[in-house]
Amino acid sequence: MFEIDVGVPSRRPSVLAVDDEPGILSALKRMFRKEEIDLFTAGSGPEALAFLAENEVDCVISDMRMPEMDGAQLLEQVRNLAPQTVRILLTGHADTASTIAAINQGQVSRYVHKPWNDNELVLVVREGLQTKWLAQERDRLQELTRTQKEELARLNAELEDRVRARTAELAQTNSFLELAHKDLRTTFVNAVKSFSTLIELRSPAIAGHGKRVADLARAIAARLGLSPSDQQDILFAALLHDIGKIGLADADLDRSWAQLDLPARKRLQSHPHKGAAALMGLAELKHAASFIKAHHERWDGTGYPLGLEGEEIPVGARIIAICEDFDELQLGLLTGARATAEQARGVVARGAGKRYDPRLIELFEAVLDDPSWASDRGRFVTTDQLRPGMQLARDLHAANGVLLLAAGFKLDDTMIRQLRDFEATERKTMQVAVLDAQAQAALAGLAQAPEAAPGVAAHAEHAAPPPRPGAAPEQPAPAEPAVGTLPPEQQAELIRKALERDVREARPIVPGRDD
Repeated sequence: MFEIDVGVPSRRPSVLAVDDEPGILSALKRMFRKEEIDLFTAGSGPEALAFLAENEVDCVISDMRMPEMDGAQLLEQVRNLAPQTVRILLTGHADTASTIAAINQGQVSRYVHKPWNDNELVLVVREGLQTKWLAQERDRLQELTRTQKEELARLNAELEDRVRARTAELAQTNSFLELAHKDLRTTFVNAVKSFSTLIELRSPAIAGHGKRVADLARAIAARLGLSPSDQQDILFAALLHDIGKIGLADADLDRSWAQLDLPARKRLQSHPHKGAAALMGLAELKHAASFIKAHHERWDGTGYPLGLEGEEIPVGARIIAICEDFDELQLGLLTGARATAEQARGVVARGAGKRYDPRLIELFEAVLDDPSWASDRGRFVTTDQLRPGMQLARDLHAANGVLLLAAGFKLDDTMIRQLRDFEATERKTMQVAVLDAQAQAALAGLAQAPEAAPGVAAHAEHAAPPPRPGAAPEQPAPAEPAVGTLPPEQQAELIRKALERDVREARPIVPGRDD
């Protein structure tokens, strides 16, 4: 028995046998009786077409010679009615011409000579049914593929829409997080600046000192090519480099280094270690704390608190050391006498290789020579040199640290007069930072016309007010020495001796040994 393998069809295959001889039809029935197919028979072409009009079959086996309608004509009609039907023609040897017509018109799948071989005919039917089923399966899979592609395209479009929507949501959320993080960072930076201001309130003489040191340190760090995060650590350390001084006595803070005795200097030398310890618990300030601890170390190893030397000193600490001394020289905190910016620059530059890293000194001078830096920071002038229209380059603080005028303020006659009156009342010389070009113009004007500008009283006129009648005369406060008032050779000698004394009397403090 030959089984007809047609894959896994949804129903049994059906075959229609057409012949005008009943014996032929009976023989075909016997041959396919044991096969897994449904066999139907018809005695003529019209009868077969009537059957096909109401029933679906998979294969039509037709004899060639039949009355009314021959096999070629029948199979042509079958092709028109059901193109997917397998068409097999039974023909004799003498029907060659008719066979050719059947092939051309009916497009038969196979033709079999009479008398046929049963096994051969079964195989022909089997192959035909397999071919038909494969064609149907192909069409089904193609249709399924087309449908799935359309569904996939639709799902992809929906997915893209969802992805776009989700991406927009994530972008919005990310922007909110970035904004929140920016606000948090801003709050943190402002907190650091506030701590820096609190330090300076302890010692009014250093008002604005931390910010000036921080600005210059960050500029040097940027020129050195350090990463933004390293620059920020240096900025924080510069703002807070004196935080360890909060616990010191006022007497130790109000005097310059040159005026301190040895016990007071030892107390002051503890502030880097105390400052670093105060910030130890803040992860964001971990690196800044290490810079604060080492910012009084010296390139030649004679600094404190650990006596580090050269590259052992963190680069942030080396930068801050330069910037701090540059500003403190101008404030008179090292020698007891104020130096001009040019004098302070010269003193710092001569410390290259001894107190400071020579490479960083080169960058320090490059920053000061940069026109954009000079323009941004301004130049210090006295109140005598102020002129209407000048614009403040930095915040102006009183000696007690109170903010008088914010950077960017444009001066007029009234404000200049008030500043001079305030200076006379406080008996403290004020240094006002104005935009550099304006300062140069003012200095040039003073060189040509030393008299005070009309309508603005000269600074010398603002002496202390006369004592009230019957009151004891007020003793004038000792004038703060100003380096700029001395001859050049005396200026250099005063600063040199103070710094030599600084080196000679300072030594590393080892915790546990010098407590």
